Amino acid sequence: MKKQYLWFLLLSLLFVRCNLEETPVSTASKSSVFGSQQGLDLYANSFYSILPGKSTSLDALSDYMAVKSVFPFIQAGAYAPTLSSGWSWTDLRNINYFIANCNDPLVPAETRRNYLGIAKFFRAYFYYEKVKRFGDVPWIGKPLDVTDPVLFGGRDSRTLIMDSIMVDLDYACANIKATNDATRSLVTKYVAYALKARVALFEGTFRKYHTELNLQSTANNFLTLASVAAKKVMDEGGYSIYTTGGPGKSYRTVFTNPLPIASEVMLAAVCDLTLSVLNDANWYWTSGTYGDKASLTRTFVNTYLNLDGTPFTNNAAYPTMLFKDEVKNRDLRLKQTIRLGDYKRLSGGSLVPAPPLFSYTFTGYQPIKWTLDDMYYDTRDLNINSISEFRYAEVLLNYAEANAELGTLTDADWAKTIGVLRTRGGITAGLTNKPTLVDNYLKTVYFPNITDPSVLEVRRERGIELCMEGFRFADLLRWKRGDLMNQEWNGFYVPSLVTPMDLNEDGILDVAFYQGTKPSPAVSGVTYVDVSTTVSGKANSQLLKNGTSGELTWMNNISRKWEDKMYFYPIPQTDLITNPNLKQNPGW
Repeated sequence: MKKQYLWFLLLSLLFVRCNLEETPVSTASKSSVFGSQQGLDLYANSFYSILPGKSTSLDALSDYMAVKSVFPFIQAGAYAPTLSSGWSWTDLRNINYFIANCNDPLVPAETRRNYLGIAKFFRAYFYYEKVKRFGDVPWIGKPLDVTDPVLFGGRDSRTLIMDSIMVDLDYACANIKATNDATRSLVTKYVAYALKARVALFEGTFRKYHTELNLQSTANNFLTLASVAAKKVMDEGGYSIYTTGGPGKSYRTVFTNPLPIASEVMLAAVCDLTLSVLNDANWYWTSGTYGDKASLTRTFVNTYLNLDGTPFTNNAAYPTMLFKDEVKNRDLRLKQTIRLGDYKRLSGGSLVPAPPLFSYTFTGYQPIKWTLDDMYYDTRDLNINSISEFRYAEVLLNYAEANAELGTLTDADWAKTIGVLRTRGGITAGLTNKPTLVDNYLKTVYFPNITDPSVLEVRRERGIELCMEGFRFADLLRWKRGDLMNQEWNGFYVPSLVTPMDLNEDGILDVAFYQGTKPSPAVSGVTYVDVSTTVSGKANSQLLKNGTSGELTWMNNISRKWEDKMYFYPIPQTDLITNPNLKQNPGW
C-alpha cells in the first residue's frame, strides 16, 4: 500500500524522470532527498511503477487465450518496426540517478546499501523485461547527459546484459534488509531471490532451447542459479501455499481477496476502496465491449488433469464430450478459473446461476480467476481485489522446472512443489513421486521435442497454476515454442444446430447455435449464436469445426504465422532512425 500513495510525494521534491536524450531537471537540492532515510524511502517508492501493477490482462497475447481480434503481432505480415514499442528508458534513468547519488554520509552505510539493493532490484527487473522483448540492448549503468556518446552507441551482448542483471540481483539479495513486509506491497530480500529465480530460469531455458545463440553451454549455470535462489525462498522465506477453505475455494481466493493472502503472495498491487485505488478486472473479464473478450481455448482446457491424477485426454470420448460433462471430476482449479457447473453470481444481493455468457465468450470457457462474483463490479474500474505480482507458487514451479531441466529433480522435490500445488487442486494421486510416463496429448500437441516426463508435467502445471498471470508468452519464447501461437482458437463441442444447451445443468437452457435465419419462436432466455459461413455478406469468425457440428472455432479466418524473428520484437523504427547504431533485430 505504501508504494501506491507515497511515491508521488517524491515528485514534489525532485523531478528526475526523463528520456536518455533529455537534460535532467532538479527542483530540490540532492541533500534534501539523499541526505535522509525518509528521502531515500520516498524516492525508492517511485520505482514501483515499473511493475505490472493492477493489470489482469497480461496473458491476452498467448496460445491459450482467444480474444475478440487477432493481435497484429501474430497476423501474417501485419507487424513491422513502425508498429513496435517499448524502447523507453525513462525508468532506467530514474534508477541510475538514484544509484549514482545515494552516497550521502549523513545516512548510515548499511541503510544506503539497503536502498541501493532496492534500486538494483528494479534495474534488474527493468533490464529483464527489455531482454525478453528485444534481446540485445545497451547496458547503461549511470545517468547520462545529452553529450554522452553512449546515447548513440550500439547494443551490448546478451551475455553482458544477463551477467550484469545477475550482479544487480546478487547485490539486492545480499543488501535488502527487510525479510518480511506485512502489507505485501514492498520489495523484500526474498522477493529479490524470487526475481533472481525467475530471471535465471528464463535465461537458462532460453539458452538451452535457442541453440542458434551458441550459448547452450552456459544454460545449466543459470538453471542452477534459479534452483538455488528458489530454494532460498523455500527454506527461509516463511511462505506456504494457501489452503484455507479447501481445494474448491482456496486457489481462487488468492486472486479475489481484497488484502493479499500473506502466506502465499510475496508482492502485490494492493487495492483500497478508501484511497480509490481500484482495478478493472470485472470490467475487463465480463464486458462485451471493454477489453479483449478473452476466453480459454479447449486445447488448453484439455490439459487439466482428472481428480485422480490421470490425463483427461486418456478418455477416448473426450473430443465429443459436451461442456457439462467435460468439466466434471477435473482439477478443481478449473472451476476456480472459468465459469462451469454450479457457479453463481450476486445480482442485487441475490445469487443467480452464471453459466458462460456468449455476449462475452467465443469459446465457452469464460474466465473468473480475477473477477469478483458481485455484478456490481462489472462496470468501470471498481474492483477491490489486490493483484499478485510475485507469488510463492511461482517459486515452487521455478524450482521444480530448473531441477527437471538439470536432470536432478527428485521425488522429494516433486512432492514439495508440484505435489503441493496439485493437492490444493484436489488431485488425489501422483503427488509424492515424479512421473515416469509421457502424456501423449501433452507431448504431441504442445511439446513434441520433450521426452522427459518430469519436464512435460512441470510445464503442464505451470500453464494451469499460473494461468492468466502474465507468464505464458514469455514461457513460449524461452521454450522456443512460439509456433503454438498458430493454434486455432477452439471452444466447446456442439453436437448439432438449433439445439439449446443447458451448460450448468440447472434446468435452464442457455445457448443454441444456428445458421441462416434465427429460429422463431426463440426459446426464452436462450442466447442464439449465428455460425453461418457468412453473415451480411462477410466471412463469419464464429463457426463450427464440422460445419453443422463440432468444436466452436473463432477467428480462424484470420491468417496467423509465427516466424523465428518473432522471438524478439523489432527495434521501433523511430528509435532506429535516431540511432542507426542500434541495428535492427534479424528478420525485421
